[in-house]
Amino acid sequence: MVHGIDWSAPWLAPYQALGQKVEGSVLQGGFAVHEALNRAQNEQGHPAPVRFVPQLDLPSGVAYEQFIFDTACVPTRDGAHDFFNGLCWLLFPKLKQRLNHLQAQALAVQPSTLTRGPVRDALTLVDENAAWLKAPQVLWAALLAKDWGRVWELWHQNQAEVGLWLFGHALLEKLEVPRKPITAHVIWIPPEAPMSWGAAGPTSTADFAASDHWCAHLLSAEWLAAKPFAHLPVLGVPGWWPANADPGFYNDPEVFRPLRAHAGP
Repeated sequence: MVHGIDWSAPWLAPYQALGQKVEGSVLQGGFAVHEALNRAQNEQGHPAPVRFVPQLDLPSGVAYEQFIFDTACVPTRDGAHDFFNGLCWLLFPKLKQRLNHLQAQALAVQPSTLTRGPVRDALTLVDENAAWLKAPQVLWAALLAKDWGRVWELWHQNQAEVGLWLFGHALLEKLEVPRKPITAHVIWIPPEAPMSWGAAGPTSTADFAASDHWCAHLLSAEWLAAKPFAHLPVLGVPGWWPANADPGFYNDPEVFRPLRAHAGP
C-alpha cells in the first residue's frame, strides 16, 4: 500500500509536487490509487492519454500492455508500484504512450507471454528500471566503461551540466527502502538536447514537456533491440546519499563492478 513516501529524497524531485497531492488523496481522502490518479488528472489538467481503472478490469488472458493499447485504460493496484506508474503517465504521457505503442507492436509480432525477445525485454527495462542521464559525452563514455573513479571525478567537475532523472516506476518503488546495490539502466541524453535540467531531471513545466517529447521520439524498436544502456548504482550519485561522501563507499566491487572482459572468438 502507499504509505508515507519520503518526498525529500532527491530522486523524487520531479514527482514531488504531483505525488504528494495524489498520495494525500489516498491517505487522507480514502481514495483508491486509480481514483486518486484520475482525480489529479481532472483537477490539474494533466494531458494523460489514458484513464486509470481497477486491476480487476483487466480480463484474464489479456496482456496488460495490449489492454492499455486497446482501451486507453491502465489497470491499477493499490500499491507503490502502480502509484509511481500512474505519476509517470501523468507527467510524461508521450513517453509512456510511445512505450505502450512499441509494446503493442512487439506483441503483434510475438504474442507469446513465455518468450519476450530483445525488443520487449528492452521495453520492460525502460518502463520499469530506466534512468535518463544528461551529461557530457566523456562522462557517458566513462560510465559505459565502468571506470568508476573517472565517473565520479567527471560528475563533480561537470555538475552544472549533469542531470539524472529516474523514470522506471519499479526503480522508484525499490528506492522507498534505499539500498546500495539498487541499479538503474541508464540512457544517455547529449548536453545539447533542449532541456535545462537540475541534478534530478526536469522540474519546470517547460522541462517536463521538452523531456517528454525528446525522449519519446528517441525510442524505436531497432534502437531498443541493441539495449543501449549503461548500469548505474543510483546511491552513488554525488549528493544523493550521505554515505557516498566517503570515497571508500565506491570501493565495493560487488556494487561498482568492473567492465566484463569480452570472450574471445
